[in-house]
Amino acid sequence: MIHRFSENPILTKDQVPFDASLVFNAGVAKWGGRYVMLFRNDYGFDSRDATFEGTNLGVAFSADGIKWEVEREPCVVNPGPLIDPRDTSKIHRVYDPRLTVIDGRCYACLAVDTAYGICGAVAVTDDLRSLDILSISAPDNRNMVLFPEKVNGVFKRFERPMPIYGRGKPEAFDLWMADSPDLRYWGNHQCILGSEQVAYCNNKIGPGAPPIKTDRGWLALIHSVWKDDEQPLHGWELHPWTKQYSAALMLLDLDDPSKVLGISREPLLSPAETYEIEGFREAIFPTGAILEDNGEVKIYYGAADTVICLATAQLDDLLGCIVAL
Repeated sequence: MIHRFSENPILTKDQVPFDASLVFNAGVAKWGGRYVMLFRNDYGFDSRDATFEGTNLGVAFSADGIKWEVEREPCVVNPGPLIDPRDTSKIHRVYDPRLTVIDGRCYACLAVDTAYGICGAVAVTDDLRSLDILSISAPDNRNMVLFPEKVNGVFKRFERPMPIYGRGKPEAFDLWMADSPDLRYWGNHQCILGSEQVAYCNNKIGPGAPPIKTDRGWLALIHSVWKDDEQPLHGWELHPWTKQYSAALMLLDLDDPSKVLGISREPLLSPAETYEIEGFREAIFPTGAILEDNGEVKIYYGAADTVICLATAQLDDLLGCIVAL
């Protein structure tokens, strides 16, 4: 049902015209008659302690969604009036973009490291070369993804809070939803899928790609994590990497997306190919899904936290693998 692109990965650090060590977790959309991508780029890797000098956001364009041309400079992120320009300690890093086109404009959800914790941000762009931040959440929250249209008159987003207390273990993180009248002010936060409801997860779940509207409901890629401290995985870090990230699916009610109708009976993609295993961390993280006119869904994902890959499937097949909760 799922077909990995035969020439994966579709983007590596070697295609980036500026300093790059890892390229992964890219937001991808069709916008303005072409495919557009905003990708995370970690640069300046130091193998002595497995650290990086910094992170920025690369920009790429494509005519077919497969072969990509990377812009010569990273994207510029403008915090605007939300952050006092005299206080440079507020934002340390911006990463893990997700792209959604709403009414012809391109919006990005971002993870933002601040002096006060990890936050989620919503930004807008007219050319992908710069982003203007519209809102920043309270910490700790991330993995935000926007719906491609309003539902019952309000904007919707997925999000993944990271509570330190509660739930009985350190990383029992769940998938939440919030509403907004204007993409700036967010409320009505509610948990829509608990990690304990996913049989192939014993750690945490969260959003992946923006949902696709279908006749049966909103179809959305999610990520799930299975942790086994007795089975170290591949990775460059000094301490053992033991969390296997996989891609899965959920289906939501069209009129009330807070109602989860079902999830995939098993992961759609788990690390198996060399490019998904041998890298910074053994992992698959879904970040983009594009429905083509012929019913094919292009699924973009970060592999091994090192490269960007593509898989394809037919929409009907994806819907067919959903089982009711």
